[in-house]
Amino acid sequence: MHPTVLERIAGGDPAAVDECLDRYGALVWSLVRRHVRQHADAEDAVQEIFIEVWRNARRFDAAIASEATFIATIGRRRLIDRHRRQSRRIPTQTLVEEPVLYGRSQQGQIETAEEARRARVVMAKLRPEERRVLELGLLDGLTQSQVAEAAGMPLGTVKTHTRRGLKRLREMLAPAAASNPNLT
Repeated sequence: MHPTVLERIAGGDPAAVDECLDRYGALVWSLVRRHVRQHADAEDAVQEIFIEVWRNARRFDAAIASEATFIATIGRRRLIDRHRRQSRRIPTQTLVEEPVLYGRSQQGQIETAEEARRARVVMAKLRPEERRVLELGLLDGLTQSQVAEAAGMPLGTVKTHTRRGLKRLREMLAPAAASNPNLT
């Protein structure tokens, strides 16, 4: 008997991933579209579901359920979790933009540009892994969990690199801050 697609995924067969997407993509998409209205959110949900399927492929047992049932169950659970997360969020309101009464002085713009240049120079001196997690977190606005996923690192390692990187940044910027009271 040939192994199922999920058994092949669990075994590390890269071709099985594409086959799984081809075979069950429409099923997952139809589940998601019933629960998620925004197209971009639906795409994110489909991706989350397939990632969860691949993570749990080793748990599939053909004696208990079919592959389609296994995937649909994971999809439904993931959609329920997604709905719960969203329902716990505090609703946000768009802020009304008020016109700026006075702009930044040219001197202030020059100081800001100089601070940004100095920060780039100091960031370049960090260890590559510290710089990577700080760029993803600070510049790209990712959470530490998202940084861990994007960088392919364990969450604890991301937290350690973030803490060490920020500490080194403070230490390297401290002499500049002491000589320039506008930085403190």
